Amino acid sequence: MNYIHPNAKIGQNVHIGHFSHIAEHVEIGDNTQIASNVVIMDYVKIGKNCKIFPGAVIGAEPQDLKFNGEVSWVEIGDNTVIRECVTVNRGTEASKKLKTQIGNNCLIMSYSHVAHDCFIGNNVVLASFTGLAGETDIYDYAILGGKTGTHQFTRIGVHAMTMGGSLVGKDIPPFIIVGRHPLSFGGINRIGLRRRGFSAEKIEEINSIYKLIYQGIYNTTDACNKIEAEFAETEERNLILNFIRSSKRGIVRRVNFDED
Repeated sequence: MNYIHPNAKIGQNVHIGHFSHIAEHVEIGDNTQIASNVVIMDYVKIGKNCKIFPGAVIGAEPQDLKFNGEVSWVEIGDNTVIRECVTVNRGTEASKKLKTQIGNNCLIMSYSHVAHDCFIGNNVVLASFTGLAGETDIYDYAILGGKTGTHQFTRIGVHAMTMGGSLVGKDIPPFIIVGRHPLSFGGINRIGLRRRGFSAEKIEEINSIYKLIYQGIYNTTDACNKIEAEFAETEERNLILNFIRSSKRGIVRRVNFDED
């Protein structure tokens, strides 16, 4: 049998498997499926139509020495799948967020860890054994290959992709692929962009922008200024420039791949 605290807020048509534990300060949206042997601890909100597989632990206290017992949250959006033995920790007051957030339509594969105060956008995939350190931000449609590990405070841009085993210590700008060791730029995520409906012209625009950043003679600041001056203003151009200019850790700069 399972344990469900009587004060937990459980939506309609929610299935909770045997030997699972649902704490008091938990909200679970309609049609969500909780498998057997899942632990959902206090201060967790889970959206509609989610699936959580055996062995997952959601809402454990942060593994952060600055945590002092404050109330903080895990929030998970709609249609997100959390596979076997995933761990997702609550936020901290020290981060000013007090929340670890996973968006809609995400897939968090087995044995992955999402640390305190991480932000994961919509349609993100974390392959098995991915480990996110505290306050990692991952934006929409990013894909992290298996055994990717991130340093605290790193950011991964929209539609970016890491190869399996990547060690992320710098920010990864939007639309690109990174991999190898040390972590290196490997071109733009052409296949992913095509699958998501980007036109050939738009993909070429993105590729031309990154040629200036990674294959030109300019440092990052000068490359951004040249892009702003020479490329028409588009959503993609602005996303790239804003991401790079707002980077506090700096972006991946090493180039080890062949690119058109």
